[in-house]
Amino acid sequence: MTRYKGLRTISYLAPNWLGFYQAIAAYLGRVLGIETQLEQGECDPLEDPLLFQDQLDLAFICGLPLIRYSQIVSNQLQTLVAPVLQSSRYGNCPIYYADVIVNADSNIKKFADLLGKTFCYNDPGSNSGYNLLCHRLIQEQYPHNFFGKTIKSGFHQRSIRWVVEGLADCAAIDSVVLEQELNDFPELSKHLRVVEVLGPSPMPPLVVAQRLGISLIQQMQLALLQPDAELQRVMEKFGVRRFAAVKLENYQILNKIYHDRSFVNLS
Repeated sequence: MTRYKGLRTISYLAPNWLGFYQAIAAYLGRVLGIETQLEQGECDPLEDPLLFQDQLDLAFICGLPLIRYSQIVSNQLQTLVAPVLQSSRYGNCPIYYADVIVNADSNIKKFADLLGKTFCYNDPGSNSGYNLLCHRLIQEQYPHNFFGKTIKSGFHQRSIRWVVEGLADCAAIDSVVLEQELNDFPELSKHLRVVEVLGPSPMPPLVVAQRLGISLIQQMQLALLQPDAELQRVMEKFGVRRFAAVKLENYQILNKIYHDRSFVNLS
């Protein structure tokens, strides 16, 4: 069927969804009769030599670094599918939001109340954690020094904990990551409050190396659009309704926001 004996897969996304990505990799392995190896990415995709050396077959990646990478290296990656969440807030579309959270005990009621506060972000290359927040500041013409202090957490789950513990006043969190974290640790919900919702943005996709060839790529896409019962059980667990085919052009809007944000530097 194919000369490929295995598919090297990586996730550059939040680790609290790693079980979901593992289930997808395992499913593709079952369907194609190919071994799959999933790794959790340990660095920014734009700094990963494995990606630049075209050593990855599949990747779960945020739309912003994907579209930025495609400007550097063209015709290497192709979008396959993106998850569509069950929750009504997503409107049966492959989208997500950035939820701006504060400590539930704080006196912060709205976005403007964040003036002079301490903002923590996962990474300056993050769409939900940084990019959309900069875009909001530009849209509303807030001053460049809107926040009193900014600190980098490294990943969304740490940002959530820092807001709970009072180490930061606010953070912008990927809504999918936040919802999963509250499912995993329901006690956190009483310590957090959402004061603003940014977005929507196109959902992070699963991408594939174009060198795998049209036939294999089409097989994988079709398989994910028609998941078996085993994968559907995992989808249900993570609140995923279905997969939707997506195109690289769907993520161009994120690149525009990224370039517009050059007027604001929070870090």
